[in-house]
Amino acid sequence: MGHRAGRLALDPARRAAGPALSAARRPPLFNAPSVSFRFLKDHLRLSDSDLSKQMATLESAGYVTTTKDGRGYGRRAYGTHCAALRALLDGWG
Repeated sequence: MGHRAGRLALDPARRAAGPALSAARRPPLFNAPSVSFRFLKDHLRLSDSDLSKQMATLESAGYVTTTKDGRGYGRRAYGTHCAALRALLDGWG
């Protein structure tokens, strides 16, 4: 194991991510080409921010790839917030 890989493996959350990702891809359970943020969060029992940080670290090291589909609560909350601000501004004019 290289020095960089060894440093990455020291974090318990990143160590736990490997088996969770592997189990999600193994038939007959899921055989999925990818796993959701929710799946990892539930199986690793991490907060949103910690899971995001761990996945970003693994992605920057080239161990995983991530995609964002815009279905998160943050994006929805942001849209609701913007709509409320627009309504306030429209009321001023």
